[in-house]
Amino acid sequence: TRSPFQPTLVMKFIEKSQNMSQYVLIDTPGQIEVFTWSASGTIITEALASSFPTIVIYVMDTSRSTNPVTFMSNMLYACSILYKTKLPFIVVMNKTDIIDHSFAVEWMQDFETFQDALNQETTYVSNLTRSMSLVLDEFYNSLRVVGVSAVLGTGLEELFVQVSSAVEEYEREYRPEYERLKKTLAHTQSQQQKEQLDRLRKDMGPVALDPGAAADNSASAVTPSDLILTRGTADEEEEDEDSDTDDIDHKVTEESHEEPAFKNFMHESVSWYKNKSNE
Repeated sequence: TRSPFQPTLVMKFIEKSQNMSQYVLIDTPGQIEVFTWSASGTIITEALASSFPTIVIYVMDTSRSTNPVTFMSNMLYACSILYKTKLPFIVVMNKTDIIDHSFAVEWMQDFETFQDALNQETTYVSNLTRSMSLVLDEFYNSLRVVGVSAVLGTGLEELFVQVSSAVEEYEREYRPEYERLKKTLAHTQSQQQKEQLDRLRKDMGPVALDPGAAADNSASAVTPSDLILTRGTADEEEEDEDSDTDDIDHKVTEESHEEPAFKNFMHESVSWYKNKSNE
């Protein structure tokens, strides 16, 4: 079983490896729905992009994209990932050892050539593909495309050149935006905390800690601990006042509670003992 991806641990690992490694490659699920359009994929991407120059590389199987309809499907996937992640983007056309990727680059640069290839298709999707090729023309103009072979290793030097260019784009356009978002988020959180504190003070009401504070007209910040201490002192003073019974004659109080019948009985008993002793 695979262990779950933990962004915090990965971030710490990248920070420790900065002096030893120039690049960190994170392989994500190949299914676009699993990573790109999931909440976890967004969290991972934003966590990385907020701290390190982050680039998205879309690996495309060149040998399976010779059909213009399949090629257009791959381009739509790439376009959706670009606008979802909002990060520097590189399309890597792999398996150039099987078929050269020049035909795909030509389709992207020359609309007429793609239309000629599409005319050989007789399926109902061809009309939609023809329309989409016009829509993606602006997308093609700013797209980085590199052909590589994982078997032969060709094209890797050009890939690293494009990666360096993408890093410069990140520093120039993306990092300032992330810094702005950080400041906005920090300001929003600070404002929310201030509003919560103001509501707490309003709910507690004014509590004077110093008897002379009112005379000085100086309003001091009240905290929950101040409120507890103040109320506790007041309650204790009230209890002391209520329990101060030093000026009460306890003998009189106790005698006042004696029953009259008991007093008569004691008086008669004393008289009987006196008479008995006189005899």
